[in-house]
Amino acid sequence: MLELQGIGKSFPGVRALHDISVTFQQGEVHALLGENGAGKSTLIKIISGFYQPDHGTVHLDGLPLNLRNFTDGLKHGIAVVNQEIQIVPDVSVAENIMLERLDHYRTPLGLRWKALNQDAARLMALVGLELKPEDRAGGLSAAQKQLTQIAKALAVNAKVLLLDEPTSSITLHEAEKLFTIVRGLRDQGVTVIFVSHKIEEIFALCDKVTVIRDGLMIGTVETKNIKTNDLVAMMIGREYAVKQLGTLAIGEETVLEVNNAYSAGKIHDANFHLKQGEILGFYGLVGAGRTQLARILIGEDPAGTADITIRGKKVKIRSVAEAVYQHRLAYITENRKEEGLILDFSVGTNMAVTIWERFRHSVLRVIDDKRIRQINLKSVEEMSIKTPSLEQLVKNLSGGNQQKVSIAKWLNADCDILIIDEPTVGVDVGAKAQIHDLIWKLASEQGKSIILISSDMPELITLARRILVFRDQRIVGEITGLNEGELSQTEISRQIGQYLA
Repeated sequence: MLELQGIGKSFPGVRALHDISVTFQQGEVHALLGENGAGKSTLIKIISGFYQPDHGTVHLDGLPLNLRNFTDGLKHGIAVVNQEIQIVPDVSVAENIMLERLDHYRTPLGLRWKALNQDAARLMALVGLELKPEDRAGGLSAAQKQLTQIAKALAVNAKVLLLDEPTSSITLHEAEKLFTIVRGLRDQGVTVIFVSHKIEEIFALCDKVTVIRDGLMIGTVETKNIKTNDLVAMMIGREYAVKQLGTLAIGEETVLEVNNAYSAGKIHDANFHLKQGEILGFYGLVGAGRTQLARILIGEDPAGTADITIRGKKVKIRSVAEAVYQHRLAYITENRKEEGLILDFSVGTNMAVTIWERFRHSVLRVIDDKRIRQINLKSVEEMSIKTPSLEQLVKNLSGGNQQKVSIAKWLNADCDILIIDEPTVGVDVGAKAQIHDLIWKLASEQGKSIILISSDMPELITLARRILVFRDQRIVGEITGLNEGELSQTEISRQIGQYLA
């Protein structure tokens, strides 16, 4: 149904794709797999018309496609849910979902709002988005915005649906709902192209998988005919084994204590503590209050209140700057595109913004660029950030490498308490292991105290040594015994499921 022949694409300093040829059949779920920077998202954008290839051809139903833009793709029945969140913040959720079909509801007297909201509500229910169609989109969490994008793609009745990391900010519960939707679309003859770094998702959902490495086509296989280790080896070009983590030497000192944290409609009566050198997990469904609590702690929610004690001293945090520079408390956001990075600035600038003040001469007010460059180069090497140079614009990096830059920025600030929100969103299996190893070393070797917010249960079980479970904007349960290895993954999953039931 959809055939790519000899597709090539380059950007300044980067050859993204080399002669990619692959066929996607009607009525199948076909995965694209590869490490960060492999070229998956670039290929998705070429198929959808967002980019034009430097050479090669795209055929749909045997006819050549020469898409000039994204709208051309929609006209041919090609819809995409991008990894990057693309929401119009100042209009309603319903308007965002039906954006490409607004003319369908237009009359000489204006829009047929009742019909528009009813149709949007049906799609919202389909993806598990529990909001009112009239709600303003700008107030949604990153996960809710992502579900809105998925509903928007379903609204155009596409015959080719491209999903670029659609589960990156949603939990297992929401992901299962999405998989049910995707299977139904496949049965209706829709071609679904699915990009994910989660190997278990590919085996659970996809009929075939095409592997791309460093912009090169490695091969296409049926998922039923390949094992996980062999698939990962195709992707990264080497054998890969999950690293087994041990116990943490958690200190006796309570570095952070929070009582009576509250923000109307966001979090209610949250109480917890964090020990020195501990990794504390926050788990819950979308909108359960995890990120909302974090924003209160860093002074980002002006309506939020909490009794906060840091290293034995009661504090009042009014801004992110106070959190970082006065209390050495940093928040690494889940939403790198809108909050974590300055996309039109360089890699070096993004990584340095948190440390400029530290390396500014007290009298001359001149920044020590040489020293900052050394720190940035060290971070690039330690985190394996794929970039031609520190001068490369962040927007030209792959999603996973952008995530690494966002993490590096706050690690450069050398904070003792880190709140890390969805650290491996859009990150491949190899880079995920590197980030997991980095987080573990920050706690085990440097004694940093970490709150890890994640929708990836295996990630939390791997790293966290205590897990707080959130539901309905409250902390409803606590799971202990992880540091001693007393609980199996099955038992931890069972306990979490009980708290969420």
